[in-house]
Amino acid sequence: MNNLERLIKLENDQILSEADLRILLDTFTEKDLSYAMKRARKVRERVFGNKVYIRGLIELTSYCVCDCLYCGIRRENKNAERYRLSKDDVLSCCRTGYELGFRTFVIQGGEDPYYTDEVMTEIVSSIRRAYPDCAITLSLGERSKESYKKLYEAGADRYLLRHETADEEHYGRLHPKGEHLRVRMKHLWDLKEIGYQVGTGFMVGSPFQNSSTLVKDLLFLKELNPEMVGIGPFVPHHESVFKDFEHGSLDLTLMLLSIIRLMMPDALIPSTTSLGTIHPRGREFGMEAGANVVMPNLSPTDVRKKYLLYDNKAFTGCEAAESLSLLEKSMDSIGFQVVVHRGDSSRAMIRNK
Repeated sequence: MNNLERLIKLENDQILSEADLRILLDTFTEKDLSYAMKRARKVRERVFGNKVYIRGLIELTSYCVCDCLYCGIRRENKNAERYRLSKDDVLSCCRTGYELGFRTFVIQGGEDPYYTDEVMTEIVSSIRRAYPDCAITLSLGERSKESYKKLYEAGADRYLLRHETADEEHYGRLHPKGEHLRVRMKHLWDLKEIGYQVGTGFMVGSPFQNSSTLVKDLLFLKELNPEMVGIGPFVPHHESVFKDFEHGSLDLTLMLLSIIRLMMPDALIPSTTSLGTIHPRGREFGMEAGANVVMPNLSPTDVRKKYLLYDNKAFTGCEAAESLSLLEKSMDSIGFQVVVHRGDSSRAMIRNK
């Protein structure tokens, strides 16, 4: 079986064997990538049409108690600029976003103990009261199961928590001693059990990654069956342990996006800022590889450069909420229509009927 036959089988069966996935990742050519992207677009068009769902990203805090070795806001980076948004700050961002047409807000931040359950439930419930027609997504790292429940009951709909890698040894090489993959995975299963629409994902080209670890990522995604999958190329930060490593491959990221779309036709898949960081048209390429979500930044302009998970993060153009019209033009140029819509997964809508 050649790679084109593997891709046909993947589209038909929505799964490949571990061996075939590894061969595909190790040996794909430019022709294979072109075919994979073409088929991924067809699958996405069948399920979602030409719609692009926008999420308004609000970067809550650059404080973090974690010391993940790849991250620019890691605890041990003494040169990181730290800030916290207040509830009023967050509501102001939501107000701006709502007026621009956003119907999903993504509250993202480091694992900051300042945002206790009491503080966060007040923020979430305030957004829910003010914008009952909007979806609220949280991406605040690992919290207790009880905390997840309180935030869900306060009005949060979705939770994003990247697993980063589904290989235990690789996970250990990306995180401080004592952190374990099994703990991260338990959090994801807990979130599903509570009722969240769950998102997870991984970096492409992270230090010590190989095709075997990537295959484990793909098979874990198939097992977890999350509503959202976010992947993007690893981009180093100059204050991180991995500052001298190269960024992840554009082609490999696009192939993996296409594979994930073929495996999970109804998943919500963003074309990430990191893709736009390694290539001027990276986000457009991501859409052409099967993605259907973009997340412009709604954070206050004076803090955007402080939330630096990696170097050279894009701050201008389509990343600014004020430039939403540029995003619409960019998507229109490749045949997509930005829509004002919560953009729930089809599985979530079926559950809620």
